[in-house]
Amino acid sequence: MKLIAGNSNRRLSQAIARQLSTSLAQADIKTFKDGEVFVEIQENVRGEDVFVIQSTSHPANDHLMELLITIDALTRASANRVTAVIPYFGYARQDRKAGPRTPISAKLVANLITTAGADRVLTVDLHAGQIQGFFDIPTDNLYAVKDFETRVRQIFNGDIESLTVVSPDTGGVVRARALSKRLDQRPLAIVDKRREKPGQSEVMNIIGDVDGRHCLIFDDIVDSGGTLCNAAQALIDKGAKSVSACVTHGVLSDNASARVMQSDALTRLIVTDSIEAPEDVAACPKIEEVSISTLLAEAIRRIANEESVSSLFD
Repeated sequence: MKLIAGNSNRRLSQAIARQLSTSLAQADIKTFKDGEVFVEIQENVRGEDVFVIQSTSHPANDHLMELLITIDALTRASANRVTAVIPYFGYARQDRKAGPRTPISAKLVANLITTAGADRVLTVDLHAGQIQGFFDIPTDNLYAVKDFETRVRQIFNGDIESLTVVSPDTGGVVRARALSKRLDQRPLAIVDKRREKPGQSEVMNIIGDVDGRHCLIFDDIVDSGGTLCNAAQALIDKGAKSVSACVTHGVLSDNASARVMQSDALTRLIVTDSIEAPEDVAACPKIEEVSISTLLAEAIRRIANEESVSSLFD
């Protein structure tokens, strides 16, 4: 087994390698001055089971091309099997035709990864589970809910009974219910919102009783942070005692860390390291990180040993 890291999240790749008691394979992945990506695998991979670790986060297109070209280089170097480990799958929010004459970009990206030569995909908390069906190769979608459960129990030690898990929209109810189940069947609430255009939303109503409760918003992606902060304020206005949030993928674009910091309603935001945090995010005292390196390392080990991955969540 060999691990190869792209440039999107070297820190997570190194943590996964440590968990597996191995080192990252030598590879030169760089960008020429004209923007072209060049990849050279600097050790023998013939007949090997190779895992390419690369989130397609900002800059999404550069990191996607790194992934595709690395996969192509490995297949041409006669690797036995290439697994694309994509902690954060970019373009996942473009999973359907949202209007006339619009693309289904998530499907296009799935086709590109398959055509490049990947034999398998491993990812975490897809924005929509049906994206697995966009791939014509085996695809494992892992869930970070167990890592969040551990941290939430530390934060609310002895006060879990007063916790309500909140879905930020109706589409996230299944995800929120999974965390609620792990937290001793905590009550659920739903934020009813209307999105007028991409990146903007208006909170309309809170479904469920949050008065006097500690609220925990659970979602898969936080981008600009506007929706999250609006939801937190709506919960406080409905009588919530405090509002925290657990979000798997901290995209945190457009000065989102400052928006989170300035929010009086949001106490803390917990994200995973699926996306490497830039300096402003890492420096924000309201934003903390839990690592999914153990989860990914165990899944990689099981795939390499032809063991069950789904049993990770039994």
